[in-house]
Amino acid sequence: MILIKEASYLAPSVKWFRLEAPDISRKAQPGQFVIVRAEEVGERIPLTIADFDGSRFIEMVVQEVGEGTRKINSLKKGDYFLNVAGPLGHPWEIDNFGTVALVGGGIGIAPIYPIARAMKQAQNKVIVIIGARTKELIFWEEKIHPVSDRVIVCTDDGSYGIKGVVTVPLKELLESGERIDRVVAIGPAIMMKFVAVTTQPYHVKTIVSLNSLMLDGTGMCGCCRVEVGGKTKFVCVDGPEFDAHQVDFELLFDRLDIYKNEEHLCQLAGKV
Repeated sequence: MILIKEASYLAPSVKWFRLEAPDISRKAQPGQFVIVRAEEVGERIPLTIADFDGSRFIEMVVQEVGEGTRKINSLKKGDYFLNVAGPLGHPWEIDNFGTVALVGGGIGIAPIYPIARAMKQAQNKVIVIIGARTKELIFWEEKIHPVSDRVIVCTDDGSYGIKGVVTVPLKELLESGERIDRVVAIGPAIMMKFVAVTTQPYHVKTIVSLNSLMLDGTGMCGCCRVEVGGKTKFVCVDGPEFDAHQVDFELLFDRLDIYKNEEHLCQLAGKV
């Protein structure tokens, strides 16, 4: 049982949780994730650790997209998660690369923060691009500014910042002549694919955090398998970070859609 110390909405259907999980907090590193279960009959849901203090607390940001995340977001301060397992996965590679561009789309804004902080501590120049469909879905901009040299915000509808998707300012940055030594992208799979497409002609190393379906998180079930560089990889133990230019995104899309009908039926049942 993991106590929820604080909880609040950052945006519509996007909720922030601060959990008392000292064993996880002491070992967590940027890019790692946990698998949570809200109740005995609840599904196991992988969530990237959005922040940690290294001693007592971890933070998660959860977007309601189905029945499992709806149940999670119904929890409040003082409630408990039945299980929180982690930290899992490989931590992000942090080094002094030079200039690093971090791209966060939608809910992917949250895990960008600890990576930006670590990259800044490693003496990199850190440029962060965050984007969402509309202004009300942008969050943590004020938290990201202190760990970045430059923050670029964009919205699909132009209601805040630059009008357009995150690849628009990213391409402008690459075309500007400024040397970009590494690009990091976290967000919807389709966004990460087009970040990879955008950076490939410039031969800039690009790393994405994949969000495949996952069950046990230890490499035993094979549910999260993806294809990277023509080889099968398990996101839970081989990732979740991979070279974006080697990922078979079309296969990833197919696997992400495999239970769409069942999820829809589950949502309908929950409304009866």
